[in-house]
Amino acid sequence: MSNLYFTEEHNLFRESLRSFLQKEVVPHIDKWEETGHIERFIWKKFGDMGYFGLATPEAYGGLDLDLFYTVIFLEELQRINSGGFAAAMWAHAYLAMTHLNKEGNHEQKEKYLTPSALGDAIGCLCITEPFGGSDVAGMRTTAAKKGDTYVINGSKTFITNGVYSDYLVVAAKTSPELGNKGISIFVMDRDTPGISATKLDKLGWRASDTGEIAFDNVVIPASNIMGEEGQGFPYIMQHFSLERLIMGVNSHARAQYALEYAKQYMSERTAFGRTIDKFQALRHTYADCETQMEICKQFNYYVAKRLDMGDYVVKEATMSKLQSTKMADDVIYQCLQFLGGYGYMEDYPLARMSRDSRLGPIGGGTSEILKEIIAKMVIDNKDYKPAT
Repeated sequence: MSNLYFTEEHNLFRESLRSFLQKEVVPHIDKWEETGHIERFIWKKFGDMGYFGLATPEAYGGLDLDLFYTVIFLEELQRINSGGFAAAMWAHAYLAMTHLNKEGNHEQKEKYLTPSALGDAIGCLCITEPFGGSDVAGMRTTAAKKGDTYVINGSKTFITNGVYSDYLVVAAKTSPELGNKGISIFVMDRDTPGISATKLDKLGWRASDTGEIAFDNVVIPASNIMGEEGQGFPYIMQHFSLERLIMGVNSHARAQYALEYAKQYMSERTAFGRTIDKFQALRHTYADCETQMEICKQFNYYVAKRLDMGDYVVKEATMSKLQSTKMADDVIYQCLQFLGGYGYMEDYPLARMSRDSRLGPIGGGTSEILKEIIAKMVIDNKDYKPAT
């Protein structure tokens, strides 16, 4: 492991986490993939081990560690071959909890962030809407101020942990006439009257509970607003850098695991009197795949280092997700081909991995949207600014 980014402490953490996942998670994955429901006990075990608090301040039950502990957390989750389980964990820790940590006040953090870090509460982030998709500014969910309350109406979709979470971090328009300048962020309890959720049936990520959520005259205290009213859009944009980097890291880790598995298989599978890893056509294709994976991995480490230093890496994180998710799809497709007919069988890991990987170029901003963001920055010289 490169000592440019990882210390001995990082490497020991990786070994410990890998052992934990093999012992505590892997035996249950097939059941959770089948039921689409991750049992509650594992959330508590993650919390007890400190895995949800890697980036959370110590004052709220976290460890406040550098970003490369998060990189290791993401990479090792991909090795257990359940994109849905991995997504449930990181969506809680790095989507819902990130907004709480950055925009929440002390009371909100005590109520929601601390139990989240300890694994006692599960959160979800609600931004995407049925008619909006990647168009965050076009959201239709509203939050109307009524005295010392807000009344929420609208719907969200494709929400990871959207069915079984305990609380929701929700983006809604407090001033619809102002467009993206009229969006605010709120936190609310799952059992608040008027909130309902429907579980969605997906191609992949089957262990995670992806939901469509409806808000029907949901009344919450005005104190549930996070940060400043009308600042929701820059808050969301600011955190997209982390989300996109997370998906980039997920992708290179997923591709690396697929390549490791395919290499082992090719070293054992024989055809025409020799193992198939001796055939030049397969060797050279494998070399191409390994090269593309390694390029993405090293770029992602570089972006993680800059983000950890406090740089505003919206362009680089967008590039990370765009290129890494495409690479993972291509590499995993080829690794399935290396296995031939066995690659198509559910008893082998490439079938599930292929389904799970396909969400990469879609979730967290489609590749088409990301290309336009990059084009605006490198052609039109648009300068995105962090939230003040």
